[in-house]
Amino acid sequence: MCMQMAQQIPLNVQCFVKKDFEPIFTGENTPKLLYVSDIRPDTSAHPRVMHAHKDFIEIVLIRSGISEYLIHDKKQIIRQGDMLIYNSGVVHDEVPNMNESVGSYCIAIGGLHMPGLRENALIPDDAGYVFPTGEHFEAMRTICEMMFQSLSAGEPRAEAFCHTLMHAFLVKALTVVAGKSAEKDETVEEPHVLGLRIKKYIDDHFTEPITLQSISKELYISPYYLSHVFKEMSGYSPMQYLLRRRIGEAQTLLITTDYTITTIAGMVGYETHSYFNSQFTKHVGMSPMKYRQNYIVSTEEKPKPNKRKKKK
Repeated sequence: MCMQMAQQIPLNVQCFVKKDFEPIFTGENTPKLLYVSDIRPDTSAHPRVMHAHKDFIEIVLIRSGISEYLIHDKKQIIRQGDMLIYNSGVVHDEVPNMNESVGSYCIAIGGLHMPGLRENALIPDDAGYVFPTGEHFEAMRTICEMMFQSLSAGEPRAEAFCHTLMHAFLVKALTVVAGKSAEKDETVEEPHVLGLRIKKYIDDHFTEPITLQSISKELYISPYYLSHVFKEMSGYSPMQYLLRRRIGEAQTLLITTDYTITTIAGMVGYETHSYFNSQFTKHVGMSPMKYRQNYIVSTEEKPKPNKRKKKK
C-alpha cells in the first residue's frame, strides 16, 4: 500500500527553460549597477530630500512602514511591498511629518536602452511610479539583501555577483509592471498644467538666484495665483520646493563627488557656506560634512587586531 502511494506522488524536481527564450538585455541595452542602499527605518530622521538623477534610474523596494511621497507632480501613499520606479529625471521626495518610519532598499542602474524608450527609462514615462509587488515581494527583497550584503562586506567578485543579481531584479520588476500597472489619471485640469509649468521652471533654474517675483515675471502669472496653484498641486509653496530641490541636489553631490562643501553650496545656488550649512542641517538633521561621512558604507578592508602570543 505504501509503495503504491509513493508511486502516485509526482516528484516535480526539474524545470526546463523554453527553447525560444530571448534575453532582455542585449546589444546597447547593457544595464550597469551603480549602487545599492539599505535605508533603515531609524534613518528617516535624516531623509533623502527632493532630488532627481539625470543619467540613471532608481528602483525602491519598500520593505516596511508607510509614508507619503511626492513623485513628479503628485503625492502618493506608499507602503510595505510597493516598488517605486524612477526613470531618469523624475523628481521624488519623501514628505515630512509622517508618523511611521519606512525601511527600503534602493537600487541605482545606468546604461539602460529599453526598446522604444528613451535612454535610462525602464518603463514608459506615463506608466506610473508605484507598483505593488504582491507575490514577488519576498524574492525581490532577498535579491536586494544579497546585493547589499555582498557589496558592503567587500566580498571577492562582489561586483560580478551583484551584476547578475541586478539582471534578475530587473526581470522581476518588469514582471510586476506588466501584471499590475499603476493607475493613470487620464484627466488633467488647466490649473494642474500650470502647476507643471511652474515646476519645470524651478527644476530647470533651481541653482540660480530665483525668487517668487522672478518666477512670476517669467511665467506672466501673479505671485499669489502662482503660489496657490503650485501648492494645490505639490503641497509645497514654490519657495519650499526650491529649497528642498537645492538640498536634495546637495545630498547627491555630497555622496557622489569629492567637491568641497563650499563648492557644493555654490553649485546648488547658495552664496554663503554658512547659510547653506544651516539650511542643510535644519532639513536633513545633520551637517553636510557629517552626512557625507555617515551615508556611504566603507568597504575598505579593516586591519585585523594583533593577537598576543601566549607566554610559554
